[in-house]
Amino acid sequence: MYNFQAIISKGTNNALVQFERFGMLAHNLSNVDTNGYKRQTFEQILKEDGYLTGAVRNDYKQGSIRVTENPYDVAIDGPGYIPVTSPSGEVQYTRDGAFKTGKDGYLITSDGWLVGDGIKIPANCLKFEIKKNGDVVYYNFHGDEAKKIGHIPLIRFENPDAMERMDMNRLKPTEDSGQAYMVKDNDCFKQACLERANVSVYQSANELLRLNASMLASMQILKAADQMYNKAINIRES
Repeated sequence: MYNFQAIISKGTNNALVQFERFGMLAHNLSNVDTNGYKRQTFEQILKEDGYLTGAVRNDYKQGSIRVTENPYDVAIDGPGYIPVTSPSGEVQYTRDGAFKTGKDGYLITSDGWLVGDGIKIPANCLKFEIKKNGDVVYYNFHGDEAKKIGHIPLIRFENPDAMERMDMNRLKPTEDSGQAYMVKDNDCFKQACLERANVSVYQSANELLRLNASMLASMQILKAADQMYNKAINIRES
């Protein structure tokens, strides 16, 4: 009787761990078109007592960079984040550089967070540029000298894996992520470009199919163990 209970207990635990991994893979696939999204991996660990456990890890590998020809878009080529500030003053960090201008002309995220310390694009300027080092300049007419209007800082953390994922593909530092520090003299910014998610559709779909087959097999084992357990109870009571 005890062996049946142990089999069912371990099987239920292991199935729940597999469901957690399944949800993580589905979340990766749902963000395949999210700019700058970093996929999550789930490391399964079989403990000495036969129970499965797992740990979620973030894969910070660089996503591919695509050209959009939209001057408000900016990609980070290399590690680091852009600080953005909410209307209430909260600072978080992102790699999603699909920016735009608000009604007051300031560069903002798609949901209205201010980029950097506030960069106002002149309404009637001929064009503006985001330099590789993050400097933002504008020109009033052809042949005009560039005038600097702001700077997009590049921020890094000692342990980015410990950052907390927030809404809209933003990250929030924690005590374990370490202090934020600004990278000076970088050349990581690319205007009119966006970083794609580092999610492989084919790899994720293949993992989902294999995991689904494993989960079906686990359910069959649990069902068989449950049936045998119930028969053993009936025999004992008769």
